[in-house]
Amino acid sequence: MSQIDFASPAPESQSGAAEADVAQADRLTQQLGQIRAAIGQVVLGQERVVEQLLVTVLSGGHALLVGAPGLGKTLLVNTAARVLGLDAKRVQFTPDLMPSDITGSEILDEDENGRRAFRFVRGPIFTQLLLADEINRASPRTQSALLQAMQEYQVAQSGVEYPLPRPFHVLATQNPIEQEGTYPLPEAQLDRFMLRILLDFPERDAERRMLLATTGAMKAVAPVIFTAGQLLEAQNLVRRLPVGTKVLDAILALVRGLRPETAATPEVREALAYGPGPRAAQALMLATRARALIGGRLAPSPDDVLALAEPVLAHRMALNFAARANGATLDGLIASVAGTIA
Repeated sequence: MSQIDFASPAPESQSGAAEADVAQADRLTQQLGQIRAAIGQVVLGQERVVEQLLVTVLSGGHALLVGAPGLGKTLLVNTAARVLGLDAKRVQFTPDLMPSDITGSEILDEDENGRRAFRFVRGPIFTQLLLADEINRASPRTQSALLQAMQEYQVAQSGVEYPLPRPFHVLATQNPIEQEGTYPLPEAQLDRFMLRILLDFPERDAERRMLLATTGAMKAVAPVIFTAGQLLEAQNLVRRLPVGTKVLDAILALVRGLRPETAATPEVREALAYGPGPRAAQALMLATRARALIGGRLAPSPDDVLALAEPVLAHRMALNFAARANGATLDGLIASVAGTIA
């Protein structure tokens, strides 16, 4: 008699689970379409940005939004939080901001019997969606207050670990134009962001609609479509979506092809100071699944890998001095390696 593995589900249960995932994916695809449309009614002309933001949230990650002033970064985050039904808080990062202003601090409290004890007062990071506005204006000491929270989803204070609400996402904004009085984000901080989302100026037609929609007496307000519980279920579904061998090989080829230690071409090896690490490959794997689900597909394709290569990898790499002097760019290197796996 063969030994039965009771830990493994029966084929019937596997089939039933797969059918349930397909049904859930169909419902979710319709809702994601409604979410994109609702955000697009308020944030005009940023369809690519909205998609990448949803990819980040569906993957359970964090995003760094980079764009010039006035492009709607804060409006985008606030609108997304409302549509997704998430509790959101905003912290304006300034040079005098302290870590305790974000994570919280202990105060000496006295009860009705006169006994004194320290009590932890939770900071604004205890929320489902934290908007870290102009994150590079705070000192590295304050920036590092987010490191543990973004990776471990908890805050340690005086030897006690306080779990953060779930879901938990950090959406940070950064102005690429004005760098005076700012502190560049260290590599460890950048690596915590799943995507770096670049906001460009809108097209003429979109800007025309924006002028008409935002300067009148009526103001567009996005409806609430999702809930935090539904978002958690969607994030779990994203992790259950299958990934084909071609997609897996494309991710490995792209990430390893952009590391100086393992790059196949001398141009890449000589241009990069360092390349993306394993966390970048993990982020790209999850992001491709989320993009496929947004597009109504049950499995990602190599096209998803190519579409997300730059926002997932560019902020996890750096050119050396010689490459910058010769006019090389990270976008160009990523495109050249991506072209070999297309």
